[in-house]
Amino acid sequence: MTTSMPAGPFTDPSSTGQAFSEPVSAQRLERAAAALTAHGFTVEVLDGAAAARTRIKDLIPEGAGVFTGASETLRLSGIDEDINAGGRYNAVRPQVLAMDRGTQMDEIRRLTAAPDVIVGSVHAVTETGSLVIASGSGSQLPGNAGGAARAIWIVGAQKVVPDLDTALRRVEEHCLPLESARTQEAYGWPSAVNRLLVLNAEHQPGRGVVLLLREAIGF
Repeated sequence: MTTSMPAGPFTDPSSTGQAFSEPVSAQRLERAAAALTAHGFTVEVLDGAAAARTRIKDLIPEGAGVFTGASETLRLSGIDEDINAGGRYNAVRPQVLAMDRGTQMDEIRRLTAAPDVIVGSVHAVTETGSLVIASGSGSQLPGNAGGAARAIWIVGAQKVVPDLDTALRRVEEHCLPLESARTQEAYGWPSAVNRLLVLNAEHQPGRGVVLLLREAIGF
């Protein structure tokens, strides 16, 4: 649970030396949490990735169909491995990776678009209460947008920005170069921001859960 903080002026990270990779202050974290809550998201502020890893087990019932979006946050926290290799859930990603892209694309598309639960992260969260997710292929966006019955996002404190303009700048100037370096090493080509999802509110109570961490993790 979070408490509302007094309204105050937003601060552009570039004007204070606050880099996009550094966690924001507790006040700014709580301001983002309060704004998200006001927009219908369920928000929990946790100490760090270890707490989120434990909390996930309470939030997702055993046997649920769970799709994990590609995420450094999930990989570094161990949540990706817990879901996809732990045997507790009906993990969608291992199924998809084993399927034939030439003959089973329709089935792959359906599995990833409408799981019971999608778990991932975002590239930015604003102090005005929006979540921003960028993607090269768009494969994980349908579930996040509304296809999944429930969405859970684990978000490091360095991803909090004042407003949507700064969020888009964070995507282009910070996240894209890091993701491009990762895809270049892994696959031999750079990434691109070909799809962009902005979630301004959640109309279905309890569907969108944001685990907002007090530490930095991921891109």
